[in-house]
Amino acid sequence: MKKLTVKDLTAEEKLRLLCSEGFWHTHSLGGKLPQVTVSDGPVGVRKPEYDEKGVWKRDVPSIAYPAIQMLANTWNRDCARKMGESLADDCIDSEVDILLAPGVNIKRNPLNGRNFEYFSEDPYLAGTLAYEYIDGLQSGGVGACLKHFYANNLEYNRFEQSSEVDERTLREIYLKPFRLACRAKPVSAMCAYNRINGVYASENKKGFDILRKEFGFDGAIYSDWEAVRNRTAAAKAGLDVEFPFNQKNYEAFVADYKAGLISDEELDACAARVLELVYRCEEMRKTRKVKRSKQERLAVAREIAQEGMVLLKNDGVLPLCKGTKLSVCGEFAAPGRCSLVAGGGSAMVPWQGELFNLPKLLGERLGVEVKFDAAFWPKGIGSNWQKAHKALLYAEESDVAIVCAGTGADIECEGNDRDSMRLPAVQENMILETARRCSKTVVVLFAGSALDMSAWKDKVSVILWAGFCGEGGGEALADLLTGAANPSGKLSESFPLCLEDSTSYGTYNDPCVARYQEGLDVGYRGYDRQGKEVAFPFGFGLSYSSFEYEGLELSVGEKGLTLRFTLKNVSDRDGKEISQIYVRPAVCFVYRPEKELKGYTKTFVAAGKTAVAETTLEADAFAYYSTAQDRWKTEDGIYEILVGASSRDIRLQAKIAVKDGKIVL
Repeated sequence: MKKLTVKDLTAEEKLRLLCSEGFWHTHSLGGKLPQVTVSDGPVGVRKPEYDEKGVWKRDVPSIAYPAIQMLANTWNRDCARKMGESLADDCIDSEVDILLAPGVNIKRNPLNGRNFEYFSEDPYLAGTLAYEYIDGLQSGGVGACLKHFYANNLEYNRFEQSSEVDERTLREIYLKPFRLACRAKPVSAMCAYNRINGVYASENKKGFDILRKEFGFDGAIYSDWEAVRNRTAAAKAGLDVEFPFNQKNYEAFVADYKAGLISDEELDACAARVLELVYRCEEMRKTRKVKRSKQERLAVAREIAQEGMVLLKNDGVLPLCKGTKLSVCGEFAAPGRCSLVAGGGSAMVPWQGELFNLPKLLGERLGVEVKFDAAFWPKGIGSNWQKAHKALLYAEESDVAIVCAGTGADIECEGNDRDSMRLPAVQENMILETARRCSKTVVVLFAGSALDMSAWKDKVSVILWAGFCGEGGGEALADLLTGAANPSGKLSESFPLCLEDSTSYGTYNDPCVARYQEGLDVGYRGYDRQGKEVAFPFGFGLSYSSFEYEGLELSVGEKGLTLRFTLKNVSDRDGKEISQIYVRPAVCFVYRPEKELKGYTKTFVAAGKTAVAETTLEADAFAYYSTAQDRWKTEDGIYEILVGASSRDIRLQAKIAVKDGKIVL
């Protein structure tokens, strides 16, 4: 097939090319071009299957990986890369060219219904893990789609509401993860639904120019599904493809072109990028080769689940010992009974295999018969109160009682935000009643974003965050509970005590406008500035091991400031420790957050041994965005380097100076 340029296309063909074909394909112009197939989603391929009449039958079953929030909780670049590589294999199996992922939007509000799809409240963590995910995916010959560009941080009236954000906050918080992820050269990006400072994301030329001219993005930009209001305005701004095909928009687009409302030069620019995408995908197809078997991909899913689960509280009850008299309750413990161990919307994946049965898995590992009763549905009691009564009797008779609680697709989903940070009342009551009857109560939480645990947090012995853990989550969870694996995940977002404490709470929000009045003080930045107590801080997570930090050494090289320090495992269990590096300016001429994450590392340390952790901070780790000069700027002065086990547990400190833009020790 001859490789075409825009000169080979008529104006009519260019207009048609920019409007896609159906829901999931670029237009082939009657066979003149290769066709590109796109598909959801970030944690598993969601490819639709149609009958002979073209009517949707089902989504084809695929491997369901843990939610992106769980991937972020691993703080493990290798896990992010493996997930991308494994998803590439799944896409190859399903003949998908571009996966509509990942999403790097910042978790500004704990109630956002899609928080489970996003990495973090911190742009550095989000951007660096997204880079690995994209690079892993595209190394397998499958394209990525970086989304949702940008300032899309709530589902509430997402098609119309304007995110009102000042320039510096946009640059340092909401655009930064896109900038970092663009280093992986994603083949495409997707605009958001919302307005940014009054302009629809699909028509935001300023944003598209930043993406292309500053971040080095060289792919095609297309719309989120039905995000285009005016196809001509979107094309003039630089949006290349509208998804899905919209006959009304297409006809208006053609009429506008004939009326001279869009120039040939503007039309050619979009068409050229779509042609580049088409041929780029065609070249990538030639390199495709499945690297992992399905069993190996399932092992990756299990590994990510294991490293992404976070032990939030442990009064010595875990790990469980063999022979422990144990009871389990809650529908999440055996989710084959309900389809609620994932968030809802475009990220939802039809399971390939059977869902896990936690009581059975624990019984096999501990050599006991585990008493189980579902007791409640996620939103309410099951058939009657008698079911809950039975579960409580089991708890009364047990050494350890486990309550599996959480949210699920009915509560956390695309298109809706949560009503509350708290669990449904029936679940809170079940936790409290179980804790009254069993002094060693373990709560396992299946959810995708921060929860208010104030009603019961102090009444239970253990809190383990299992998140939306995907297809291998049951095995991973059972291993962690029984000590076959050691918890190593840490929170990628702060857990405030309650919604009212969250940094975006009380800022102006109506059906038309959301004002980002907290500015730079998102998540831990705001809690630290205010000195506000939180339930669990950013970067927090317990282990069965204990680690000591020693001997911070700094050196300056071509790549930036390199940190080396020693981690000592002062326990009798092998473990992994996530170390976080924050930067704090000593004196500022502009407002700076109290401290900001600029590096991290995850290090394996054998029991009783030491290991050296090393990471490098790039020069821009000390920069802020100057709105006065419209550029990134690093002030001369003193900066503190803080090495911590969490944002609130700083173990090592040092100071460096910056003079004339150079680091001085």
